[in-house]
Amino acid sequence: MPELLRGLGASAGTATGPAYRLADPPRLPAPRPVTDPDAEVDRAYAAIDAVCRDIGLRAAAAGDATAAEILRVQATLAGDRTLRDGVAMAVRAGHEAPHAVAAVLAEHRSALLAAGGLLAARAADLDDLRDRMVAHCLGLPMPALPEPGCPFVLIAVDLAPADAALLDPARVLAVVTSAGSFVSHTAILARTRGLPTVVACGGALDIADGTVVTVDGTAGRVTFGFTAAAPVAVPAPDEPADLRGRTADGHPVALLANIGRAAELSGVAVEGVGLFRTELLFQHHIDPPTDAEQAAAYAEVFAAMPDRQVVVRTLDAGSDKPLPFLREHDEPNPALGIRGLRMARRRADILRTQIAAIAAAARESTARVCVMAPMVTTVSEAAQFAALCRDAGLPTVGVMIEVPAAAVRSAEILQVVDFLSVGTNDLSQYTFAADRRSGELADLLDPWQPALLSLIALCAAAGVAVGRPVGVCGEAAADPAFAVVLAGLGVTSLSMSPPAVGAVRAALAAYTLDECRAAAQKALAASDPAAARAAVTRC
Repeated sequence: MPELLRGLGASAGTATGPAYRLADPPRLPAPRPVTDPDAEVDRAYAAIDAVCRDIGLRAAAAGDATAAEILRVQATLAGDRTLRDGVAMAVRAGHEAPHAVAAVLAEHRSALLAAGGLLAARAADLDDLRDRMVAHCLGLPMPALPEPGCPFVLIAVDLAPADAALLDPARVLAVVTSAGSFVSHTAILARTRGLPTVVACGGALDIADGTVVTVDGTAGRVTFGFTAAAPVAVPAPDEPADLRGRTADGHPVALLANIGRAAELSGVAVEGVGLFRTELLFQHHIDPPTDAEQAAAYAEVFAAMPDRQVVVRTLDAGSDKPLPFLREHDEPNPALGIRGLRMARRRADILRTQIAAIAAAARESTARVCVMAPMVTTVSEAAQFAALCRDAGLPTVGVMIEVPAAAVRSAEILQVVDFLSVGTNDLSQYTFAADRRSGELADLLDPWQPALLSLIALCAAAGVAVGRPVGVCGEAAADPAFAVVLAGLGVTSLSMSPPAVGAVRAALAAYTLDECRAAAQKALAASDPAAARAAVTRC
């Protein structure tokens, strides 16, 4: 029987091929006494400068804006003056150059881990800087991606931005890491390239090179030990001239893109944008961006989608997405604290400024701009947000359904807003009381959990009853089989990473609406996620 490993599905899709592991970086040598501190400082500075140049060149050559931005941030970390000063002090305290670099970066790493959230995820960036600087100090090369001579599944502890930016779908079929999280740079860059990815997968490093594995980036599963050779992943179908999603009998299901910036729409063929994550505009700011800065960024996205829908999510900060200018208080449980729309309880000015900037950009655009708030819990929160948006001149207002309380009251919420968008990632987390970043709890976070399907069905039914749209913008929407179930539940739009749209469009086109409804009922009646999947695949 094939063996099964579980982790977190970080980028949807399935691929099969031989697994090869990224080699380990150079190790620190045994320490020796420093006889010439000035020479050691020069040696350390030369390593820092060389790594800064290399990462800068990789950023300039990156094939997409997301990778370039991540690499530019890493280059900024490498060039930080406090790093150079700290390394010089460590050398003069008796550490050789490679040990001084490692020690100072270890202190910076501890600070990021203490900050938590996305800042903690950047600890891997510092690990990569350490390894590259140590290698340069020792005159050794950094390990490159494997070259087995055929397309392969990449196995690693985690991928640094400089390596993840080089992932080529023509060579790498899928990615599996033993560390990482849904918000790690490995996951982000894999999603932009449409590579099935499983992170936080225990036991991944024990897979021998050449072993044929199947990676299910939607369910977070890695299977190996096949008795016969398995086929390599089949490419996604070509984009049709008609971009609209629909079932075999013509029932429309809009297929939209999840994006963080305008550059992600380059070359993308979709009906519109179902989730514009605006927090990416705020991440690298010590102070909040001005309304003019924001309006320019929003206008760029709207200009890329003339006469098409763009759903803008207001700032979703807090918990695993901290921002420097919002860290006013430590919270014992950030995931249950001040995040999403709740930030307005402390900084209402930031929300008002953002809404005004969205409205200003929308007035100059032909895009059909909609706006929605994350982490809405009550009807009164939804009503207050809707009033704020409409007063600013934004007529189409919705909310995210990420909290079970909001799903239960979805019919009442639809009395005060125009649409709902279900965020399956957070709705899973809060429904099952399971941290979405925990690989050990991946089975509870499976979107095929019947309890989660029941909440989505409740929201979809509320939308059908009043004739208002209910979409799904979690990564689960990128699973073609799951998309069929969602259509059967009454979901009107699916938003996902752009590379997943083609496969979802093809899946919907293979079923009539009645067949989708039958599949949905079988999934709802199943006892567990495996049974739900099996029931649908037999339809």
